[in-house]
Amino acid sequence: MTDHQITPATTAPVTPVTRRGLVTGAVAMTALGLAPSAQAAAARRRPTLLPNAAGAAWDEATVRRWARDTWHSLDAMTDPRTGLPADNIPESLAAQDRSGYTSPTNIGGYMWSAIVARELGVISRGECTKRILRTLHTLARMEHHEPSGMYYNWYDEASGAALRSWPGSGDTVHPFCSSIDNAWLGAALLVVASADKGAASQARRLFSRMRWDAYYNPGTDPAHPTVRPGGLMHGGFFVFTHDRPGGVYQGTHIGGDPVWLTNHHYDTAVSETRITSYLGILTGQVPAKHYFAAWRTFPASCDWSWQEMQPVGETRTYLGIEVYEGAYTYRGMRIVPGWGGSMFEELMPDVFVPEATWAPKSWGRNHPLHVRAQREHGLDEAGYGYWGFSPSSNPAGGYREYGVDPLGLGPGNEPGNGANGYFSDQEMTNYDVGFGDCRPATNPNPTYGDGVVTPHASFLAMMHEPDEAFANLAGIERNLKAYGRGGFFDAVAVRSGQVARRYLSLDQAMVMGAVGNVLCQDVIRRAFSTPAVERALRPVIGAEEFGAGTSSN
Repeated sequence: MTDHQITPATTAPVTPVTRRGLVTGAVAMTALGLAPSAQAAAARRRPTLLPNAAGAAWDEATVRRWARDTWHSLDAMTDPRTGLPADNIPESLAAQDRSGYTSPTNIGGYMWSAIVARELGVISRGECTKRILRTLHTLARMEHHEPSGMYYNWYDEASGAALRSWPGSGDTVHPFCSSIDNAWLGAALLVVASADKGAASQARRLFSRMRWDAYYNPGTDPAHPTVRPGGLMHGGFFVFTHDRPGGVYQGTHIGGDPVWLTNHHYDTAVSETRITSYLGILTGQVPAKHYFAAWRTFPASCDWSWQEMQPVGETRTYLGIEVYEGAYTYRGMRIVPGWGGSMFEELMPDVFVPEATWAPKSWGRNHPLHVRAQREHGLDEAGYGYWGFSPSSNPAGGYREYGVDPLGLGPGNEPGNGANGYFSDQEMTNYDVGFGDCRPATNPNPTYGDGVVTPHASFLAMMHEPDEAFANLAGIERNLKAYGRGGFFDAVAVRSGQVARRYLSLDQAMVMGAVGNVLCQDVIRRAFSTPAVERALRPVIGAEEFGAGTSSN
């Protein structure tokens, strides 16, 4: 899953940036604590024991059961010889039903999930280290792009071999190194390096060879002004020795190695892809000013009226980069939108970086507002009775990107635009309030259909609204019956009752990461956001003030 907003191509070569190592070794867990202010914030996030409006009271034993069953599905997805998880598995949890392919994101998710399973007492410390080492040893021998240390997007989980043809169809698979998929693997390696003494050395070794500047376009070529000041990250690159796919151009890589760089760059701030930027900045491979290059919203002028709605905000300057601090207005809230308005875009990086604590005037405002907006959309505006919208399996078959339309930049109002937003129901009901005087509203008060909720979105929200998220999940299990031996099924359509009766590795890993932070004193955040990482990132993200807020502030 990746952010879909892109910018046009540029042929400017990627300029290598000198590496500055940060991961210095395994540290005892007692030395991995956040700054005192972050510890206090973590304590405040712990749930109360009071019933909430939905009538379900928080129960830690239930959350632990959910996590234990979720780990069961991840274990079933994982080949015991390679330590690689499959991308997905049906409710049978049978080894022969594994998907037959995996990705760097899936592999990283399995490793951080093992850390959480250890902390919850689901597996022992020794078993955790043994599992992670098996995965790391397989990663060490897997084919990858050696000049950058980056892995290809698809592998056979049973052998670790890079896929050259797609299982079942035989379609050609070009060796592609995705910036965001490698970033989730890199994040997991940093977690392991801090949190598992027995596997730390191998994790550091693999992370140290990964070059995040491989994806960085500094935007300094005046012939290609489409890359914003500060520079943007490419979506990825194809290996140059193979046939050139479409939509790419030749670029200079690390050490002068040529690759086929994607034409598109990730250029929206509320996106899971900001984890790639964090890794580039904390290693010193990408300048800090890059963080401010992405759009918060697009401009409010009529030239940009194709976007979802007209933003409000003002321009501020950080590290010499002018940033339009725009926000969308929804139900009395001003929220900085993602591309599709999904919980995944908003909160997955927050599993690793305590963004609300380190950046109280930006993410500290936006995260709780996004969660509240998702909840109010599902319960009040659409009347689904449930909430939590994010890319997931489609209960009707396949996979789809779900979100809350007014929280996304992508327009649902221009079918010819080629880049529609995400929707919360199967009918793709479009919310359109127009764009000031530039474009009239076509559907400001829509009637929604069969909403699709995915449990991983509620688990991510649990880091900010634990009581409300718990009640929502309890209802999904009890009333919608979207639960099996491997935990919550991936998605459910609330009115038809149709359930996507399978488990996705990444979505289950998000469940584990969020539960680890809620029940285990921010275990994943503490492992990733070491003092060295805090010194590199906190001054950057903490300087910004979003246009987010409510009518009262």
